[in-house]
Amino acid sequence: MSFREVDKIPARRDITTNVTSYSAHREDLIIDFKARCGYCNDIHIYRIASFEIDHFIPRVRNKKPFLSIKSDTDYSNLVYACKSCNNSKRNKWPTNDENIPNQNDKGFIDPCDKLYDQQFIRLANGQIKAITKLGDWILKELKLDKPQHEIIYNLEQLDLIIDQLKVDIENLEDINLYKRITKLLLNYRDYVQQLGTV
Repeated sequence: MSFREVDKIPARRDITTNVTSYSAHREDLIIDFKARCGYCNDIHIYRIASFEIDHFIPRVRNKKPFLSIKSDTDYSNLVYACKSCNNSKRNKWPTNDENIPNQNDKGFIDPCDKLYDQQFIRLANGQIKAITKLGDWILKELKLDKPQHEIIYNLEQLDLIIDQLKVDIENLEDINLYKRITKLLLNYRDYVQQLGTV
């Protein structure tokens, strides 16, 4: 199974508006990143307060200013990211050259780059799995193997099923449908409880 469906792959618009703070781009980032973390693809419905703005090329590296090509507010360098991924990435940049995002299977790929999706797959249980050496490095550095990513993926899948069941509810006299709804609601509650413990 592919990591992200085509309609969920982020695409930055060419926004060149001068702003005084990168946070002024938040609403545009939510649109361009489809209300999802650019790195783990978690939708922000379940944790909107925990979403932040990451600078793909770090602003500071080894306690020294690092951005020379892109400004602090350059939209093309911003990533809508969950707190978990943003905190894991921090100011890591293994090449120490802002022009080179990765080298020798270490480093990052901009999540808007189509190559990002070629690093991972999503298993049926929601687990993110690396399929390249660079993907494995990114997975470990961003901690994409945290259970919360699987849980949020499964909650989203259950929400889709609930939407379909709403359409099918007219056939409620069907006992199999009633059993499916009951099982679904129990699974949903289980995932919501799990999310509270991670």
